Amino acid sequence: MQNKLEFLLERVSKQNPQANIKKIRAAYECAAAAHEGQKRRNGEPYIIHPVAVAEIVVEMGLDTDSICAALLHDCIEDTEFGYKEIENKFGTPVAELVDGVTRLGMLRYSKEQEQFEDLRKMFLAMAKDIRVILIKLADRLHNARTFQFLPERKQRDKALETMEIYAPIAHRLGMSRIKWELEDLSLKILDPIGYNEIVEGLKAQSEQHEEFLKGIQQRISEKLREAHINNTISARVKHIYSIYRKMYAQHKTINEIYDICAVRVIVDTVADCYNVLGYVHDLYKPIPGRFKDYISTPKPNGYQSLHTTVIGRAGIPFEIQIRTAEMHKMAEYGVAAHWKYKQGLDKKAGEETFAWIRQLLEAQQDTEAEDFIKNIKVDLFADEVFVFTPKGDVVNMPAGATPIDLAYAIHSAVGNRMTGCKVNGRIAPIDSQLKNGDIVEILTSKEAHGPSRDWVKIVKTTEARNKIKQWFKKECREENIVNGREELDRELRANLLYNGFYENEEVRRNVFNKFSFSSLDEMYAAIGYGGITVTKILNKVKDDVGKLRRQREQAERAAHPQDQQPVRSGKSSDGVVVEGIDSCLVKFARCCTPIPGDEIVGFVTRGYGVSIHRRDCVNVHMKEDPDRWVRAWWDEDVAEGSDSRNRFSTGLQISTRNRIGVLSDAMLVFATGKINVRDMSARDLEGGYGVINVLVDVTSVHQLNNIISRLRSVKGVVDVTRTVDTN
Repeated sequence: MQNKLEFLLERVSKQNPQANIKKIRAAYECAAAAHEGQKRRNGEPYIIHPVAVAEIVVEMGLDTDSICAALLHDCIEDTEFGYKEIENKFGTPVAELVDGVTRLGMLRYSKEQEQFEDLRKMFLAMAKDIRVILIKLADRLHNARTFQFLPERKQRDKALETMEIYAPIAHRLGMSRIKWELEDLSLKILDPIGYNEIVEGLKAQSEQHEEFLKGIQQRISEKLREAHINNTISARVKHIYSIYRKMYAQHKTINEIYDICAVRVIVDTVADCYNVLGYVHDLYKPIPGRFKDYISTPKPNGYQSLHTTVIGRAGIPFEIQIRTAEMHKMAEYGVAAHWKYKQGLDKKAGEETFAWIRQLLEAQQDTEAEDFIKNIKVDLFADEVFVFTPKGDVVNMPAGATPIDLAYAIHSAVGNRMTGCKVNGRIAPIDSQLKNGDIVEILTSKEAHGPSRDWVKIVKTTEARNKIKQWFKKECREENIVNGREELDRELRANLLYNGFYENEEVRRNVFNKFSFSSLDEMYAAIGYGGITVTKILNKVKDDVGKLRRQREQAERAAHPQDQQPVRSGKSSDGVVVEGIDSCLVKFARCCTPIPGDEIVGFVTRGYGVSIHRRDCVNVHMKEDPDRWVRAWWDEDVAEGSDSRNRFSTGLQISTRNRIGVLSDAMLVFATGKINVRDMSARDLEGGYGVINVLVDVTSVHQLNNIISRLRSVKGVVDVTRTVDTN
């Protein structure tokens, strides 16, 4: 291990001569002592991991405190060496970095609400000190290199988390080296067959690629030497995940993907970049529409370069990137380049670099968890298009953005007064997708009555969506309250939760606390302007009503233990025995559709016999005349489901994602299970979800549970719950 330390210190001296070697050595010794006796999953001493993370941090070019924090990053979580000890020995900055990385390590990207909170904490940590996420990226990179030692399920979970969260953040920070490696290592776990197919394909073509790229390098080098332009030329094959995405998007094999080779030319000045572009286009024929100027219009992560795709003599297309040495450092190391080459961020650079983090934090205000998670990938991780205003200003928008998004990106007032738009001098639909280079003029009017509610579904960016919702929240409060109440009441009644919500103060209070509302009107208004979905409120009400019902049942059973084993007198009628009543008229309540296996209770109606309810039915505890409730139970043969001739109807609600074929797959489950479907209806919900309501005939709860289990395994099915008969 001493060799590992010396190698690390040697690299530190080369990368950052100003680093405090003594402090780094002390951090290593503390980490080694704290992790003494611990092993990694591959059997290596645990200290190898912190040292490897520190090496990646050194390669990023970060400062002494960051290197120390990398060495100590697992101490607070895994050892007795805590925050106070680190602070006393290495100072508050190192302790805060370690604490920040530890907190990020505790994030769990699972349920939407938890994921929302975890991502928010991550962005807050990034806004406070960007080095926290840089060290965390180094930690994840080294862990990704050893994914194969994890259990198979955990491998996939970690790889997916890396692909969806950490690789895009590395991209947003401009750290292309780390992004590429994270993507490739994750792909190796998520689709090993596809990954190996590309690796084998590249091996088979390696000699051909090498010869092809060598010829291009030689030709460009000779041309630039004649023009007396200092340059460094390198050639490479694109990384595996980039090829994989292209194969997937274009439905091609690796042999059908031609532009997998890229050449990079690094020169001294910006003027040289454009001169080299001219010489390259003299040597090779450019492909129209494949030129991108990221020098005049940098990417949001600071990336600058000229990209052009050309065709060589053999008819094979390839990409050429042209940039200065400074641009290359930024492309490779992203935000870390400020430490590597400038020893930290100055105030102005910091404000510009992290403005997007503040915007993300502002955008999540008044945003539901699932909306935030869905839209963050658009705002943070999507491809970009560059459009121009009539004055020539360049505006960067996510791919798929509309003129409405642009209007709100300019200013809220512009969006709220928008009446139409012109794209490239012609009137265009306001929902048209913008393309690179479009010149967009937003048409406004002081007489405009504000945005349309439909715009919320049209816009691409969270910023525009939130500004539209804010307008409706502010300008149409009374209308929102009316619309929100109507929508909530309709759904509460449909789900038999109306009385459970309005007649129980505890249920209402729990809903208010959960979603931070102070009154019913505030909640109605939020539903009305789209600040929260009715589905989220219904789920909370359903949970709380069910919980209160179970508490009442337990209290009743504790108070009347003699009622738990009733003397079963009476004759069966329709498979049900009602205590003290022989062969009475029995009907099954449509509010809860009981079936054999459910605990049941009877209600003596006026002139219509006994209505049989499930014990957990919401109406059991809400009806008047408690004396008319009678004990009931299933006939033994029926309860066991042994007589297949007896079938009982009950309702199921199947929550789905909007996937083509999910309805037919669900119906196939009923057909193969020989379950009769009496009635079926389906409808789309907001946010890419849908719901299927079915009324089925079953013999018992056992049979129903088997069907529910099989339905939940259908691709695209989110959940299956029992519901009401709506006939």
